[in-house]
Amino acid sequence: MPSPRPPLSRRSLLVAGATAAALGLTAAPAQAAGRPGPFGRHGSPARRRTPGTLYVDPHGRGDFTSVQAAVTAATGTGRTLVIAPGTYRETVLVDASRTGLTWIGASEDPRDVVIVYDNAAGTPKPGGGTHGTTGSATTTVQADGFTARWITFANDWLRADPPDITGTQAVALKAQGDRGAFLHCRFLGHQDTLYADTMALGTFARQYYAHCYAEGDVDFVFGRATAVWEHCHFRTLNRTDLAAAPYGFVFAPSTAAANPHGYLVLRGRVSGEAPDAYYKLARPWVPSSDTTARPMLTVRDTWLGPGIDAAAPYTNMSASHPWQAQRFAEYRDTGPGAVVTVPENRPQLTAEQAASATRETHLGDWAPWKES
Repeated sequence: MPSPRPPLSRRSLLVAGATAAALGLTAAPAQAAGRPGPFGRHGSPARRRTPGTLYVDPHGRGDFTSVQAAVTAATGTGRTLVIAPGTYRETVLVDASRTGLTWIGASEDPRDVVIVYDNAAGTPKPGGGTHGTTGSATTTVQADGFTARWITFANDWLRADPPDITGTQAVALKAQGDRGAFLHCRFLGHQDTLYADTMALGTFARQYYAHCYAEGDVDFVFGRATAVWEHCHFRTLNRTDLAAAPYGFVFAPSTAAANPHGYLVLRGRVSGEAPDAYYKLARPWVPSSDTTARPMLTVRDTWLGPGIDAAAPYTNMSASHPWQAQRFAEYRDTGPGAVVTVPENRPQLTAEQAASATRETHLGDWAPWKES
């Protein structure tokens, strides 16, 4: 078992298993003389490409210095935020009225634009009580038609800081709107990093993630959205607070029973820094708010590293809702974590079934990959 790494500093935005420099989580330096401005090829406040564009820069060279201030000003529909390199330590809410909003990381490198905060589910709120899982989110997107390109969404709360908080869920992004596209983005956290969900039980919401990176440990991709991840990299983190497996679970879908399409992972990659077989690929989440949920996850044409328990990649979250009664399946996965050693533990699609497990069937008349 690997030796423990040194303690990590929240304020320097160290995420377990990597340094801030490696992850690009340090604030961008001031513009060097003779170099392109903070907004790169995406224009500037002096020369806007469209009147619906707002510019965000932490050093005051744009219209706003915070992302939330720009979102608040982006009334109506179809607005664009061009966000200069920097670390934006704040929580952000895109409410349902701000449809068609687009965020663009100006440098076109997601490591340069980081939106981060450190609330956990058990963090006390100023007015009393605690935040809960939903309230812990650094960024919450409720609006339909939201697009983000080249952005890092992070929650850098750590379990050991402070140790008296027992609600350890700490969401980086909660996405609830329909037609939400995240392209070349990163999602950094530990427990419950990426909450791909909907606005209500009876509402279906489609989401598309392409060329993205997500890391965490417990249920770090979860929720009830109809979501497609294409060419995405999922990385499991090591843990020094546990002595035995499992350390965590990559996916925890909570798909409504009436929804024919849950989570779909296409041509992805699952790697990790934990010991071999210390992670499960998924477990079903049947929440108390929807006890009839039938979680759905299909992982196909994806490389699974040795950190995934190949003999038993799925497990239960609740004994009353066994994973075998849910909609879990794989197809043509490769890698040491995909080896089928116990066939009944790894349901496989037939070729005929796989023909329906596509981004087109999941997302219907919406084709965001044409713009990615």
